[in-house]
Amino acid sequence: MSSTTEPSGTAEPNHVYLVDGSGYIFRAFHALPPMNRADGTPTNAVYGFTNMLLRLMEDTKAEIIAVIFDAGRRSFRSEIYADYKAHRPPPPPELLPQFALIREATRACNVPAVELAGYEADDLIAAYAKAAAARGDIVTIVSSDKDLMQLVGGNITMLDPIKNRRIGEAEVREKFGVGPDKVVDVQALAGDSTDNVPGVPGIGIKTAAELINTYGDLDSLLSRAGEIKQPKRREALIANAALARTSRELVRLRDDMELPAPLEDFVRRELVAEVLLPFLSHNQFRSTLARMEARLAMPASDALKATEAGAPPPVALGEFNEPLPAGLKGAHAYVLVQDIAGLDEWIASARRIGAVAFDTATTSHDPMLAELIGVSLALEPGVACYVPLAHKGGDGDLLGAEKLLPGQIPMAEALARLKPLLEDDSVLKIGQNIKYDTEVMARLGIAIAGYDDSMLISYVLGGGAHGHERDELSEVHLGHKTISLGEVAGTGKGKTSFDRVALEKARDYAAEDADVTLQLHRSLKPRLLAERLVTVYETIDRPLVPVVAAMEMAGIKADAGELRRLSNDFGQRLAELESQIHKLAGRPFNIGSPKQLGEVLFDELGLGTGKKGKTGAYATGADVLEELAAQGHDLPLRVLDWRQLSKLKSTYADALVTQIHPTTGRVHTSFALAATSTGRISSNDPNLQNIPVRTEEGRKIRGAFVAEPGHRLLSVDYSQIELRLAAHMAEVEPLKQAFREGVDIHALTASQVFGVPVEGMDPMIRRKAKAINFGIIYGISAFGLAAQLGIPQGEAKVYIDAYFERYPGIRDYMTRTKEAARRTGYVTTLFGRRCHVPGIADKNPARRSFMERAAINAPIQGTAADIIKRAMIRIPAALASAKLQARMLLQVHDELVFEVPIAEVEATGQVVRKVMEGAALPALALSVPLVADIGVGDNWAQAH
Repeated sequence: MSSTTEPSGTAEPNHVYLVDGSGYIFRAFHALPPMNRADGTPTNAVYGFTNMLLRLMEDTKAEIIAVIFDAGRRSFRSEIYADYKAHRPPPPPELLPQFALIREATRACNVPAVELAGYEADDLIAAYAKAAAARGDIVTIVSSDKDLMQLVGGNITMLDPIKNRRIGEAEVREKFGVGPDKVVDVQALAGDSTDNVPGVPGIGIKTAAELINTYGDLDSLLSRAGEIKQPKRREALIANAALARTSRELVRLRDDMELPAPLEDFVRRELVAEVLLPFLSHNQFRSTLARMEARLAMPASDALKATEAGAPPPVALGEFNEPLPAGLKGAHAYVLVQDIAGLDEWIASARRIGAVAFDTATTSHDPMLAELIGVSLALEPGVACYVPLAHKGGDGDLLGAEKLLPGQIPMAEALARLKPLLEDDSVLKIGQNIKYDTEVMARLGIAIAGYDDSMLISYVLGGGAHGHERDELSEVHLGHKTISLGEVAGTGKGKTSFDRVALEKARDYAAEDADVTLQLHRSLKPRLLAERLVTVYETIDRPLVPVVAAMEMAGIKADAGELRRLSNDFGQRLAELESQIHKLAGRPFNIGSPKQLGEVLFDELGLGTGKKGKTGAYATGADVLEELAAQGHDLPLRVLDWRQLSKLKSTYADALVTQIHPTTGRVHTSFALAATSTGRISSNDPNLQNIPVRTEEGRKIRGAFVAEPGHRLLSVDYSQIELRLAAHMAEVEPLKQAFREGVDIHALTASQVFGVPVEGMDPMIRRKAKAINFGIIYGISAFGLAAQLGIPQGEAKVYIDAYFERYPGIRDYMTRTKEAARRTGYVTTLFGRRCHVPGIADKNPARRSFMERAAINAPIQGTAADIIKRAMIRIPAALASAKLQARMLLQVHDELVFEVPIAEVEATGQVVRKVMEGAALPALALSVPLVADIGVGDNWAQAH
């Protein structure tokens, strides 16, 4: 049983140990390989933390001990400087569910766990250290965090728990070049890239120490900055004096808050077998359990029996220790939360559990236009709530404004309560397409931190195998058909908007969304580890969410006047083409009607026999028209031109004007992260990836996307990345060597296949080689190549055979890839992403052939997609580190588009190029170099 030692109050001082909980957590997490309980919960950080804390308690005779934790990601420093810690990546997703368990571990070791909202752990440590030292206690801060070194001195020292090394005034001076009392001034000058403390540009720790030792302190230095002889240093200090003072406020630890508990509450207590052993047993820490059974002289089985018999109960063991709102534990219930007290209860439960499914109900699928109607939360399967915030009904007031339905929490109050939870990365937020919720909440001033996405987990597990929307996943994985929006909001003429749905109906629909999301997460997340796909999710798809959300919110400026001018121009040209087509046909007809066009082509002009479909109409697709045009017929060629121009006019010139955001004046496309079979990001509403880049009209559309005044658009595009990857993956040494030496790859192929010299090569020969190079990686057939080059099919086959003869590795790769696809049903990228190819063994030859071509290309295209995603994830931090203000706006296949201040164009281009060319590393060392080309202009057409 427990015993206590009271603070002596005599001449003998107490020894106070203050443990930096965050430092312990991250040391443990990064030091140990992945570990999981039988239920799939990751536990490596919990295991390491528990052993470190137990070892510390064995090695010290401290009379007072506590573990201090961060209460959340945001603190008062965010109010001082909005970008404080803004670029720090979120914790790895497999660490998030361990935060709550680690607090349980602390209590299981009978050690107080302390935290305070609005402050960081370092601040609390400073306050407790000051209080203990003031009464004469000896204080040891268990941490190696440099920010805590400002506290060293007098009765206060630090202990590095890994090196088991004491840190006193001499060690602080060795690190900073100044004593502990001047550490804050040095840090204020040097800044801290990890926490995004700006400091003074160009001044590092060594220079900062030299300056502080010379001038005494930061204020004296800044007031006398004009005396400094070095021009750059002098100018930097004068120009950034305010920034240095702000940085000082960020790095200086606060010790003046009201303590959440007195030091007397931290008096050391003995371990309680009935508490510790069940915790170790539940989490399957077998070696630690055996050691502690011996030390406590009690088998775990006896500890469990004693607990059941009424001995001191264990702390929460990863199960629900009364964490759910009253009346809901173990129930299957969806509830309305209609007052602040109820919302607080759900929030407190989410914090105790350490995870919550979260979903927003809004007025629009467009996150830049959506207005929040309510939010839903789920804590465990079947236990979910809906918090209505803006449902309307009844008669309007005299001004015509609609009244809110009664029984709703005021929006501002609800958001103020939800904000700390959603921004706390120690509580896992589980969403379905959480990118959308991230943008909706960001527009309301809330930055969601610490998240998982059931849609992306599903996508990593089954990209290409099926869809990844919540309703489909619910039926596939849970055998449950969800409530449709039509069931609650009506259909047809009776359809209403969700904000006008009665609260009880809205509750069932919205709460089910959160509940299903939670259940999908619990079902799918453990499979990532079992199927060895954790790395793809954790290092590529999940970290991409905030990056793409920021791109979507940034949007790109569109010139409405130029779009209208283009629309008029296209309209006139369409009228001219229509006149020409009618003249060639000998009569007017509806060019947009496939039926009428087929009758003109085949029945009236006799341009071929044509093929009729089930409806009796002739096929008039692009392939049919291209074949007729290749035979020298002018009318089908003009129809192709008419179709392309008509699509550009309607899809872009006309539609884009209506898609310019009324407030931002920019176009905000949506990037789908789980739509393609290869891992590529796709664009929609509007689709900016399908604007033709090689036609004059397409370039004109791109020219309507412009930079803001004082800025330029910067385009950085991978050069021939898929060909480079094909050379690497197929191990074709001549192609790899050519890429390493910067040789014209198409000219080389022409030389190898057609036996012609590179010097003085006929451009048409090079064009054929280019078509072969790109066609091969898409599994092109002799028929396809013949159609593309306008040559006989036999000739195309000769070209392909010659290509394979010169580069046999390509054929081997294709054979190997198809066999793997038939065997497993999927192919993999070089980073381990699975691209499923359903139909690879289909009995229908056409479908089977199509999927074989997809299987050949998917590893190449998918690897290229993974590489650019890796680059996108790294670029924001790289730009921030270089103090550059560029915004990433678009991702179009192998191209990234940025909006950059004119003065920073060159520097930004170099930073982005470096990141993109090294994006495969360190995970993958390619045998060919990646090359990124840079373009700059006032508009997108000029930049690309």
